[in-house]
Amino acid sequence: MIAGCSTNNSTTTNKQEVAKTVAASEDKKDEADSTGKEELVFVNFRDIRDLNPHLYAGEMYAQEMLYETLVTITEDGYKGCLAESWDISEDGRVYTFKIREGVYFSDGTICDANAIKANFDAIIENKERHTWLEMMNLLVSVDAPDSNTFVITLSAPYYPMLTELGVTRPFAIISPNAMMNGSTKDGVKEYIGTGPYVLTDFVIDEYAVFEANDNYWGEKPTIQKITVKVIPDNQTRILALEKGEIDLIYGKNMIDADAITKYADSEEIKVALSQPTSTRQLVMNTTDEILGDIEVRKALQHATNKTAIAEGIFYGLEEPADFLFSKTIPYCDVALTPYEYNLETASQLLEDAGWVVGSDGIREKAGVKLSLDMLYNSDSVTEKTIAEYLQAEYQQIGVQIIINGQEEQSYRDNMKAGNFDIVFNISWGTPYDPQSSLSGMTAPVYGDYAAQLGLDNKAEIDEAIEKILVSTDETTRQQLYDFVLESLHKDALYIPLTYECNKAIYTKDLQGVTFTQSQYEVPFYNMYFE
Repeated sequence: MIAGCSTNNSTTTNKQEVAKTVAASEDKKDEADSTGKEELVFVNFRDIRDLNPHLYAGEMYAQEMLYETLVTITEDGYKGCLAESWDISEDGRVYTFKIREGVYFSDGTICDANAIKANFDAIIENKERHTWLEMMNLLVSVDAPDSNTFVITLSAPYYPMLTELGVTRPFAIISPNAMMNGSTKDGVKEYIGTGPYVLTDFVIDEYAVFEANDNYWGEKPTIQKITVKVIPDNQTRILALEKGEIDLIYGKNMIDADAITKYADSEEIKVALSQPTSTRQLVMNTTDEILGDIEVRKALQHATNKTAIAEGIFYGLEEPADFLFSKTIPYCDVALTPYEYNLETASQLLEDAGWVVGSDGIREKAGVKLSLDMLYNSDSVTEKTIAEYLQAEYQQIGVQIIINGQEEQSYRDNMKAGNFDIVFNISWGTPYDPQSSLSGMTAPVYGDYAAQLGLDNKAEIDEAIEKILVSTDETTRQQLYDFVLESLHKDALYIPLTYECNKAIYTKDLQGVTFTQSQYEVPFYNMYFE
């Protein structure tokens, strides 16, 4: 099957070749023809949904267009956004922000420290919804001593603090006038922010229209109008791009490998790929009767041909993943030995563990067949393809895999509850990795917590993660990361498959198509037409 996938397209390419076409966001806007297009037609697979910035249902690219945060995360570190500057106390517990003056919400309301405090009060009111952020558990108080000053006090230092304040949600700021009696937990009246765009029209499951915000305090975007069409089907999206009906397709899961390779050398349609953003992985449940045996988990590690997956399914656009996080992720360049793909080694591990091949080719031990359920998101064509490939691959070493595809919500509910033997998952990605992915392992946020409960060293790993989050010394923090990443690697419960990257294909006239530190943001403000 993998061989068949790799020959579906006569164009051969790899990530390095395609990356040469990545558009640089240089200062060329001033050179753009003043008569160039000012409307961009974008596409998404679903509706914008609820854009309340303090909840989690809305499309993040749209929330990024409307709302802003105290700080922003850039390639060079943290920069001021609604906060012009900030000071951190010596003990790392008090953050004092100087709020930028002259910033207004798109409804004309001033965005000062009092408005920001109103937002944090609304977020804190719904605190239990946000406890996946350790900062919420450490929060002591928020204050606005004057209209230009906002203060956050924590019970302990917390090194990911600025990262969590800079991501899309829940700390994006909405106009207090849009709240319902000072609250956002039950919804908002309107989607009013301070961002470069405002939402002017939308029809559910059809389109949404964003226009440049006349009140925007920063550099005005060149693209004055962005129309987002809803096109669920991948091939229909590609056809619309070819016909000139849309200008840009952008996102990790919006573009398949066939499309990337098809347009790698095109003069009419351009391609861009980001650096690795997240890790596509399998998670094995250590509380399972079979997978509780580390030798079985190691055997499956050695039986997983990541190179075949990367090249055969992703045409080399996603790199094989040897570790839980790419070495390009902060704190993750740790000296670990990969699990080499070797079916003989895998078979021998199972033999030595007492798993004997039966007459039907499936191994058995003490009357138990080596049969495992593999849960995946049925909305993902890619996961189904990988699951079918691994089903055939593991069969060679006497392991039966029963593939179980479920729609997204059911899949997520079962993953969180630990109702799986093996489950597909993806790390939180930039800028949440590694800290948020690891923090989520200490509580039943996703499937990690349940999957790790069978580990003898679970409590020790959790304790190290908690220490990481409140560490103030870089050397100590790195040592703790080393311990956690080494432990999880040796415990062999994660099978990394490939490193995902963000992708874009777009019309040749569109310039400034780049990627940011957040894999969920589409930086429309950098874009313009020649």
